[in-house]
Amino acid sequence: MSKTAFIFPGQGAQYCGMGRDFYEKYQVAREVYELAEKSAGLDVAALCFQENDRLDITEYTQIAMLTTELAILRVLEQKGLKADCCAGLSLGEYGALAAARVMEMEDLFRLIRSRGIYMQEAYPVGGAMTAVLGLDADTIRTVCESTEGIVSIANDNCPGQIVITGEESAVRTAAAKLQEAGARRCVPLKVSGPFHSALLEGAGEKLAGQLAAVTVHDPVIPYLSNVEAAPVTDSSRVKELLAKQVSGTVRWRETMERMLAEGVDTFIEIGPGKTLTGFLRKISRDVRAYNVEKVEDLEKLPLLL
Repeated sequence: MSKTAFIFPGQGAQYCGMGRDFYEKYQVAREVYELAEKSAGLDVAALCFQENDRLDITEYTQIAMLTTELAILRVLEQKGLKADCCAGLSLGEYGALAAARVMEMEDLFRLIRSRGIYMQEAYPVGGAMTAVLGLDADTIRTVCESTEGIVSIANDNCPGQIVITGEESAVRTAAAKLQEAGARRCVPLKVSGPFHSALLEGAGEKLAGQLAAVTVHDPVIPYLSNVEAAPVTDSSRVKELLAKQVSGTVRWRETMERMLAEGVDTFIEIGPGKTLTGFLRKISRDVRAYNVEKVEDLEKLPLLL
C-alpha cells in the first residue's frame, strides 16, 4: 500500500519572497501569516516578502521559515492532501508538529520565535559548522571524539554529507583531520552559531522552560523526531525531545531510512528549496519525491490531480 510523508526543511533554504504567491492567492495562507504576526509580535509577511537584512539572522529566519511552511501546508490540506507520517529537519520539525496536530499553531509560532532567539544568544561568537563530504559517519564521529575541544556531528543528512559543529578551533582541527582521513571536501558553513552542539545546551534548557507551559496533543499521524529518528506516537515525550533537539544531532538520514522501511514511497517537501528532496535521492532512487515552494508546484502533485 502506498504511503505519503510530508517533510519540512530547516534553516538555510530561506530567501526573500518565499511564500508570497501562496499569500496572495489563498486566504488560508494569509491567515497563517496573520496568526504568526499576532503570536510572535513580528510582521512576518514583511520579513518574508520585503528586502531586509534580518532574514538570514537565526532569530528571524526560524519564524519566517516556519510561517512559510505552515502556510503551504494549510493550502495542501485545504485541497485534501493527506500524509501518513511526517518529519522536519531541525526547525522543520515544528512543521511536522503542525502536520501531526501536536500543538496549536499559536504555540508553535511563539516557541520557534523563542527558539531562534535562544540559539542566537547561546554562543554568539567562537562557534562554527562545516559540511564534510564523502566520508562515513563512523569515521567522522571517531575523529571528532579524538579532537581536543567541543566538536561533534550536527547533521547526518544523507550518505556523503555530514555536518560537524562546535568550537571554531576544534571544528577547524577536526576538518583538517577528516581531509587526511579521506573526506572529499570540508566546506565551512556561513552560520551564526554552533547549532546542534553541546554549546547550545543552555538554549535547550531555556526552551524546556517555555515548553512546560504548552499543551501537547497525541499526534494524529506519526511524526519522527530528529533526536531518535523514530516515530513519536504519544504526547508524553514531545517536550523532552524538542528540548534535546537544540543541542543534539539531527539524524535525518536515519529518519528517511526508517520511513522507507515502513513503506513510505511518496515524499512531499513543503517549504523553500529542494534540499530535502536532494538528500532523499542520495538515500533512495526508488521513491517519488516532490517539493512545493510555489503555487505552480501544486500542478506537479499527482495526488492532487
